[in-house]
Amino acid sequence: MAATSTRTLSTAEQRREDVLTAGARAFAARGYHGTPTTEIAKAAGISQAYLFRLFPTKLELFVALTERCFDHTAAVFTEAASAARGNGADVLTSMGRAYAELLADRDQLLLQMQAYAASDETAIRDATRDGFRRLVELVQRESGADDATVRSWFGHGMLMNVLAAMGVYELDEPWANVMKPDDNGPC
Repeated sequence: MAATSTRTLSTAEQRREDVLTAGARAFAARGYHGTPTTEIAKAAGISQAYLFRLFPTKLELFVALTERCFDHTAAVFTEAASAARGNGADVLTSMGRAYAELLADRDQLLLQMQAYAASDETAIRDATRDGFRRLVELVQRESGADDATVRSWFGHGMLMNVLAAMGVYELDEPWANVMKPDDNGPC
């Protein structure tokens, strides 16, 4: 009797997840305009035709990743705010520290930066604006901070993005040390 092998087929949802993972890596490295969908399909282990069944256009895939990036950041902020309230810590400081840890995920950081850079595309600009709006509203709601404090907090966060993208946190040079946060936390 011949041995039979069973083959487990991936569900469309698993393949979609594979495409999102591969797409995040590729778009983070080369941006929206510089990343071919053939590269994403190959990295996800599927054909380009199947990629387009899951995401009808490259734009839709990038928008989905942009939304996912902001959703992930919102989840990190929400968890940090909840933990801060639970242990009596300052909510804004806790969310800032959580964001600093999030920046260690280079793909997440660069994908966020690529979304800003690709905002010449209306759908990407809309997704980026909406994601950023939701973050601002979440930080206002969770922290109770006034507009000027929230604006300053996000301004510091944008500086953190740029410093992390340049790898400044790994440097031990006088100019880089000036830019690093003090012991009171990153924000």
